[in-house]
Amino acid sequence: MSDTRRKLTTIFCADVQDYTRLMGADEEGTLATLKRCREAMEHLIESHGGRVVNTWGDGLIAEFPSVVEAVRAAVDTQNELAGFNARRPSDGRMLFRIGINLGDVIVEGDDIYGDGVNIAARLQTSASPGGIVISSTVYDQVRNKVAVGFEFLGPLMVKNVEEGVPSYAVRIGDGGDEAPPAERPSAERPAATRPQPAAAAVMTEARPAPGGRRLFAVLGVIAVVLIVINLLSWQGVFWARFPVLALAVVAALAWNRGQTWFDRKFAALAIVALGIIGINLFTWSGTFWAVWPILGIAAMIGLRWSMRR
Repeated sequence: MSDTRRKLTTIFCADVQDYTRLMGADEEGTLATLKRCREAMEHLIESHGGRVVNTWGDGLIAEFPSVVEAVRAAVDTQNELAGFNARRPSDGRMLFRIGINLGDVIVEGDDIYGDGVNIAARLQTSASPGGIVISSTVYDQVRNKVAVGFEFLGPLMVKNVEEGVPSYAVRIGDGGDEAPPAERPSAERPAATRPQPAAAAVMTEARPAPGGRRLFAVLGVIAVVLIVINLLSWQGVFWARFPVLALAVVAALAWNRGQTWFDRKFAALAIVALGIIGINLFTWSGTFWAVWPILGIAAMIGLRWSMRR
């Protein structure tokens, strides 16, 4: 009992719609897809300052010290997964439902319990596939702080909670395919809770979207043209190395916008550091001056990492 305490926290619950059907159709493929989706989700949760509390089957519970970051993580997650599902057949898409609640919970070790968790789980089951439902306690904190819309769904009945919990659907976007409605005890399913595939990032497969491939192709062609011009007009100086380096940095930063392996802000700083090293090497005069800006970048990464913890 000495390890038991209470705290106010933001609870994030997610699970897969029609997981049993997906497993029945293809067990190994479904498990592999679930692993990729969960890795992407866990990375986004951590990048927004959250902590995964528990996973079981197709479900996941996380907690956040910030209500705003919890909602942002949920929106980023659904956009990320929408980009992944857009490349899959309609009967093989893995659509997650997310519920978020701000409430008082019981803490035992690394686990959390109580009505705060139960409400988040109930909100999750009432969300549409690919959608997010939040409680009124969350809405009150984020309504003017997150660039999404909200639709009031009315009170949601929760076991062991006497009064209904007012809930809101998060409107991620107005485009994309309509997801099939989930059952809900009251209020009509809002059509705008579906994700917008056009705004989605790339899944953990790191497979670039068509726009990303076009950008990389254009940058590659430009780099080759510059090198050819340099060689055909050779005067003893390989001047093309500087614009080619700049193009490489632009391509790396574009790739970083869609990758989910590393924290994007950390990765962007690392790419800038590599660019500075390249400039130093291309203008080498016997002094490795790049060590100073790299040290500054390393300090920024260290400070950001420590503050996030």
